[in-house]
Amino acid sequence: MAALRAAKQALRREIKARVAAVSDQEKLRQSRVVSQKLFRHPKYLSSQRVAVFLNMHDEVRTDDILQDIFKRGKVCFIPRYFPRSSRMDMLRLKDTEEDSYREEALTSGGLDLILMPGLGFDKKGNRLGRGKGFYDTYLERCRTHPKGKPHTITLAFKEQLCAEVPVGEHDILIDEVLYEDEE
Repeated sequence: MAALRAAKQALRREIKARVAAVSDQEKLRQSRVVSQKLFRHPKYLSSQRVAVFLNMHDEVRTDDILQDIFKRGKVCFIPRYFPRSSRMDMLRLKDTEEDSYREEALTSGGLDLILMPGLGFDKKGNRLGRGKGFYDTYLERCRTHPKGKPHTITLAFKEQLCAEVPVGEHDILIDEVLYEDEE
């Protein structure tokens, strides 16, 4: 366990340094490429209830994705973190914030798709998060929902791709990683 934690910490530092070296302009350019790939993705097109993260500085920009979700009339959910635990809820975001009550995705119709952030990824679908376990814990909760586990897609800069991400038994595999490749 301690060895795994140390390996993850070392990889987190390495990836943070790699991403920090990427200019804002390049981050924006890659974000647009990844967004366009998503907008053509069959799973995205067929999903009605979509959860998306609000990006931090070192993550793929999601502003265009939020706009697209609303434009297509999909139902949008965003994470709310409870910092002193590993709990996270996905709360509905309306195009216009007129009501104070926000439904949680799992208390209503569940989710079709979760667009996930993270620090590092490998091509097998292993994800290195920030170490709090928010998404792993949430996906566990999704499994007990009648709708079952939603499809999971991670949005990444190519600098976040690793040969192999060290994982433990509580780390949940993601279905796909979208990044700019040489296609």
